[in-house]
Amino acid sequence: MSGQQPSRNSSPQVFQPLAGDDPTTIAGYRLAAKLGAGGMGKVYLSYTPGGRPVAIKVIRPEFGEDAEFRRRFTQEVQSAQRVQGLFTAPVIDADTDSAQPWLATAYVPGPSLADAVVAHGALPVEAVLLLIAGMAEALHVIHGAGIVHRDLKPSNVLLAADGPRVIDFGIAYAADATSLTGSGVTIGTPSFMAPEQAAGRRVTPATDIFALGQVAAYAATGTPAFGEGTSHGVLYRIVHEEPDLSGVPERLTELVTRCLAKDPEARPSLSEIIVLCQAANAETVLRRPEDWLPGPVAADITVRAAAPAPVQTPPPPSAAPAAPAYAPTAPAAPATPPPGFGPAPHQQPTHQHQQPTHQHQQSAQHRQHQPPQSYPTPAPAPGPTAPPPAHAHAYAPTQFPAQPHQQHQSHSGGFIPQPQRPQTPARSGRKGVLIALAAVLVFAVAGSATAYALLKGNGSGEQARGGGSTSQDQGKGADQAGGGQTGSAQPGAKPSAQADPKPTDHKGINLTAGYHLTLGDEDIRPQVGEDGGYELSYDTGGYLDAETSDGNLVLLDPGQEGTLAVCRAETRFAKNISLAKLSKGRQICVTTGTGHLALVTVQGFAPENSPSKYMTLDVTVWRNAVRSGAGS
Repeated sequence: MSGQQPSRNSSPQVFQPLAGDDPTTIAGYRLAAKLGAGGMGKVYLSYTPGGRPVAIKVIRPEFGEDAEFRRRFTQEVQSAQRVQGLFTAPVIDADTDSAQPWLATAYVPGPSLADAVVAHGALPVEAVLLLIAGMAEALHVIHGAGIVHRDLKPSNVLLAADGPRVIDFGIAYAADATSLTGSGVTIGTPSFMAPEQAAGRRVTPATDIFALGQVAAYAATGTPAFGEGTSHGVLYRIVHEEPDLSGVPERLTELVTRCLAKDPEARPSLSEIIVLCQAANAETVLRRPEDWLPGPVAADITVRAAAPAPVQTPPPPSAAPAAPAYAPTAPAAPATPPPGFGPAPHQQPTHQHQQPTHQHQQSAQHRQHQPPQSYPTPAPAPGPTAPPPAHAHAYAPTQFPAQPHQQHQSHSGGFIPQPQRPQTPARSGRKGVLIALAAVLVFAVAGSATAYALLKGNGSGEQARGGGSTSQDQGKGADQAGGGQTGSAQPGAKPSAQADPKPTDHKGINLTAGYHLTLGDEDIRPQVGEDGGYELSYDTGGYLDAETSDGNLVLLDPGQEGTLAVCRAETRFAKNISLAKLSKGRQICVTTGTGHLALVTVQGFAPENSPSKYMTLDVTVWRNAVRSGAGS
């Protein structure tokens, strides 16, 4: 019932930025991105206070205005909160009484079955069996909570690294209560309905069994069992015709055929479905979750796991001090500090609220311990300013006149300003000035003598070597030689910067398994061989390898833009990268043992029905761009 459904494009944008009509918070949850939208509402990414990502579904306002929808929605949410299955996304929070009802579930970092099939084609038989067995377990706990899903379809099944997750259970029942479903708002997908559902008859748990059979056929063939087209035509075939199972693999035929029986009583139970899965493949028990999906689909999980960081609460706005920092004003009366910070030593807390004369700089550590909006806004500078926060903390921190570096950490983790030090008498100050002037004169004389001796010694050394070049010229020559050292250059001399090499681009290289690339070639083409000191090879075991002794690979993070500067700075070296971690758009920095740098961008993989196994790459090469010591 999570509603965590990304858009069904071939290359969906998983984390969409918030638009102008999107809220920034929902009941205290700060929204980080939009995950998708559907007939029921929009889904956003947020985080719990402990940092766990959650998916928040906000119901459309039109549904919230229907009293019967709210009643059913409340009933389904309460039932869904009792569902605690291994293959469902648990509901962790909800508000069915707000102006726009919403609910929050655990965020599942994985594509929907619909997105996976559209992007990568049908799943292999072993993956389908594991998928259906996991979905059967999910339906077992959903039905045990008294819920019939009613809208079990590929977009409501998420593919996680440790198995499938069934989501959105019970939403369709609440939607049936409103007249909006008959006026342009579509809830449910006709291609995955049961005959009794299409005919308007009573819906039972067996309705979900029929949908489970349709999902199995879709996952194994890439097309719905009753075809596509207008909703009326699809629903007619579901009620009156037999499904087209010609493309379903033989090991799945019995399972799919029995689930798609027109008579609900003739369909198998969930326990029988799991037995059928085990009979088709004795290993179908999800014992190895790390490899239950094909490599390209598993790579999509990596992209979704890199969710945007939580939105941080901004610190209180700073304002100009009420008095100049150098003005010796009396300290403001101390106020009681926020809970957890404690008063300064030898000070009695008071509840007076006077404006501070100086706002201390708050360190990053202080702000981490500070609760959001815990301090009132300081006195504003002249001119129009924003009003103070509506929920500011009732107490202001203890303030003193401007005294830089006078803060010390308390045992509770906060910072306590220390009392102002007494001023030194004027006579002592004049005496100190005279001593300081005398010291300056002594050091000036000594420094001049030292500089003269050094310059004289350096000059004689140059003459002894017989060189007429300056130290700057020597530094330039050493840098051009690639050594990166300035030899006997004088301290402070700056070597001239060496120009970066121009990149060469090579688009659409189809690198076949068992072949390699030599990045120093003018025309980079795949060459046979995957082991033998090559610069970049496609290992038949499912890896990209850097074979040379000084070669390395760095897998950049999703969204991290690859440049020459980035590849030079990265040090997360690896000798090989599994294809399971790669997906379209991922980039890899390659350092070769011959001194070249390259940026490899993954553009795709061979389709399932291809007779050869290859990956399509774009390669940008900066020749002789490796600096001394880099990548070793």
